[in-house]
Amino acid sequence: MLGTVLLIVDVLAIGTALLSAVLWFQASGRTLRRVSFHEELDARDLNRIVTAFNRSTLLNRRAALATAAAAGLTALKWLVALLAG
Repeated sequence: MLGTVLLIVDVLAIGTALLSAVLWFQASGRTLRRVSFHEELDARDLNRIVTAFNRSTLLNRRAALATAAAAGLTALKWLVALLAG
């Protein structure tokens, strides 16, 4: 029974760590176009920049949450193993 619980926690920790890696990879892949000093910005340009920042922030927030979940599951596994034996 305890072995099954530890296996489930291990699988969940690995899954959330992989999810975190995918989310951070997606966030890092969204680069912003560089703006020249001489270029004139309009409302559409500013909207694209703000939208890109917001999407990147959202992906980073999700990746951080997945990382925290993976760390929590790993700590839970260690705690269960420590208490069990």
